[in-house]
Amino acid sequence: MRWIVCALAFASTGAFAQDTDDAERRIIDYIKENAKQGERLVVSNLYNEVFTEPVERAALDKLTNAFFRIPLFIVEFEGREARMPTLDEISGQFAFYGPEESAVVLSIMQADPRMPKNFVQRDPSTGELTGINKEAVQSDARFNTAVERTLTGWEGKRLPAVSGTSFAGEDVSLGQYSGKAVLVYVWFTNCPPCVKIAPELIALQDEYESKGFAVVGLNADTILKLKYDDAYRAEYAEKVGTNYTNLHLTDEVRASLGNVNIFPTLFLVNGSGTIVKHFVNFQSRETLGPEIENAIGPVAATGDP
Repeated sequence: MRWIVCALAFASTGAFAQDTDDAERRIIDYIKENAKQGERLVVSNLYNEVFTEPVERAALDKLTNAFFRIPLFIVEFEGREARMPTLDEISGQFAFYGPEESAVVLSIMQADPRMPKNFVQRDPSTGELTGINKEAVQSDARFNTAVERTLTGWEGKRLPAVSGTSFAGEDVSLGQYSGKAVLVYVWFTNCPPCVKIAPELIALQDEYESKGFAVVGLNADTILKLKYDDAYRAEYAEKVGTNYTNLHLTDEVRASLGNVNIFPTLFLVNGSGTIVKHFVNFQSRETLGPEIENAIGPVAATGDP
């Protein structure tokens, strides 16, 4: 029955994504049966000896990409929300198929000798996070600089140079929006809080565009190794009624924005290119609207960038 369902899925636009989810389930099941405490997971062995199909290797690439980003995400989330993310929220951030995958990946990380010792604490009955050793993560050279860059210090700085290719294949630079207030929106396809915020951004674009404002999306699918193509992204954008430009996020732009690790992340920039607000995770229209009006204000009043 499982394979019949998978075969039928190929008739839909999201067929490849569904097949990738199925490959992830096979990989997670294999890891649960074969991973040993205190031994690192050698991905190259899995890649070369066990999971050799293209869709399986794509799923392994995605898991590897997430592996060292999860501790940073947990630290950032706790710093912003004053609580631990749930397994479901971790799943949403890393496009996992569900909380079970988050739980297994965390278990692998806890068993891996490369990770900071006892860097997370978990409820033994539910697997949910109960704490994180922030100092252990921040003292690790792989994480500490990124943690400091992503949490604070953006407001009052000029936005780094941002450019990219749109879903339609056009080259776009934020320099084209000189003199406008811009909300730079970093997201990935089907990220739950991104799905939730999309209608808010569409309404804000409608309300403030004529006053000198634009939303510019930076889509992280490619660098996160999510297997959506431009046709799927275009269909997704049309389905939700997207009325703003979306660009592909590059590794270089992501690095210049502090290696964004929580999605969505938003940078509100005034007409002179200065970041006036930095937001992480879902934000409502009621929160964003007044800040956008403040960012537009000097531009609208003077006409100067």
